[in-house]
Formats: sequence, C-alpha cells, structure tokens
Amino acid sequence: VQLVESGGGLVQTGGSLRLSCAASIRPFSTYTMAWFRQAPGKEREFAAGISESGGYTYYADSMKGRSTISRDNAKNTTYLQMNTLKGDDSAVYYCAARLGPAASWTVRQPAGYQYWGRGTQVTVSS
Repeated sequence: VQLVESGGGLVQTGGSLRLSCAASIRPFSTYTMAWFRQAPGKEREFAAGISESGGYTYYADSMKGRSTISRDNAKNTTYLQMNTLKGDDSAVYYCAARLGPAASWTVRQPAGYQYWGRGTQVTVSS
C-alpha cells in the first residue's frame, strides 16, 4: 500500500499550491482521506479531510476559507488546493487514509488512519 504526495515546494506569501496524493489502496472509494501537516517542533495536526464519496469535507479552522480538499475516485487521488498561503502554513504535509466513514471529530484524529504517505514539504517565504 502506498500513498505518494506531490506538489509541495517553495512559494511566496499569498501564493497557492495544489498538493496531490496518489493512492494504491483498493478500493479507494471506501477510504476516508485526509491531509495532516507538521511544522518543525510541533505536533502533527489535521488540515483537511474528505469522505469516501467526496460528499463531506472537513477543515481545520486555520485552513477554512483558504483551502479545498477534493478527490477523484477514478484516479485514486486526493487533492488539497491551498490559497493565500502564509508563513504558518510552512510544514510537511502528509496524506492519510482510513477505511470506512469517519465522523467530524474522528476524521481529525491521526490515530485512526491506517496508511500514511511520506509527506511533501511546503515552505512559504515572505
């Protein structure tokens, strides 16, 4: 099983990035997907999550209004579009997958995810 993130990089404050997560898990449509992030010296924190069908999305308060999580089940891929980036968004972003549905509270808990990617670095410069 593999989750492979891509799309990270160096961007200026106010810029945008689109992260992608290609998954080898099958069937992909039975997994809740999420993005977590971890900045140096900080704990891993929830960024955004999406239900198996894509009908429900969840965001951390810090990401709400600036980010959009989506998925394409035909391509086994999850995306995170991030806009108006700022320095606090600098972190390693991880894709995660958990089998089945997740409630609004549980989707935010990293302990419930069975699979994780290796992460992609996002650096926002001023």
